[in-house]
Amino acid sequence: MNFHRAKAAIYVPDQVSPKEAAARITHLGVGAHPDDLEIMAYHGIWSCYKQTDKWFGGVTCTSGAGSLRAGPYGEYRVDDVVALRRSEQEQAAERGQYGIMIHLDYPSSEVKAPDSVRLEEDLRLVLEATRPRVVYTHNLADKHQTHVGVSLAVLNVLRALPAERQPDVVYGCEAWRDLDWMPDEEKVVLDVSGYDQLANELLSVYQSQITSGKRYDRAVVGRRRANATFHQPYEIDRTSSLIFAMDLTPLIWQDGPDILEYVDGIIERFRQDVRQNLKEGMGSIGPDHEDHRTR
Repeated sequence: MNFHRAKAAIYVPDQVSPKEAAARITHLGVGAHPDDLEIMAYHGIWSCYKQTDKWFGGVTCTSGAGSLRAGPYGEYRVDDVVALRRSEQEQAAERGQYGIMIHLDYPSSEVKAPDSVRLEEDLRLVLEATRPRVVYTHNLADKHQTHVGVSLAVLNVLRALPAERQPDVVYGCEAWRDLDWMPDEEKVVLDVSGYDQLANELLSVYQSQITSGKRYDRAVVGRRRANATFHQPYEIDRTSSLIFAMDLTPLIWQDGPDILEYVDGIIERFRQDVRQNLKEGMGSIGPDHEDHRTR
């Protein structure tokens, strides 16, 4: 795989050849920044952990140059930060036993650009070499523009592939926006119960973020636990850790829906659900209830 960026690199924790490493991948996570994989693609990581017939591959699209720097890293130069964040990502790949870890090294500005052709070309190389059955990326309602840029690039590449080379499923997962608001019948529920220890080990390697004041290690595990408790209001907890995702699979089909219309539809159904609950509640007050607008 010959990528566009001069400092793009491939890291294989168990030191098999990159070609062999890529060919064994069954679950692929494509994230924007170092640590995004461990936040949003964790279901794929633990699904493959210590398995011999399933392998997780990771792709980080940006260099992490714009990361927050404080505490012991406050005086780090940009090049130092990039090297540190790449090292942390590779430590996570080692601990999580990833089959391959790919750094594409793009600046966020290029990932966010609507015409990020080079990123799509690099992702095409990755997807053709790995041919995963499951793909994880950012959800399309994420509030981080770089995350959305990565998702759009992934979908554009997958949609252009022949059907026989497309993955079975594509998940858009939580990072800079939770997905608990989605209608229950539409959200994908990824159960990662019982694997908090591995999650903590992976997130703890990102000391550049933790000691700079972003406690992703606490927040991410806490969100998954909160999802498990608040997912069903009328049942006792049957899980302890959940990740929610959008099913992006229809968006890679040749005759699939328009991306904007697809996301608009999810948001509209959420709006209707909230509206219906309010209407039912207001109706239960009775016709004699004084209209607040006349007060």
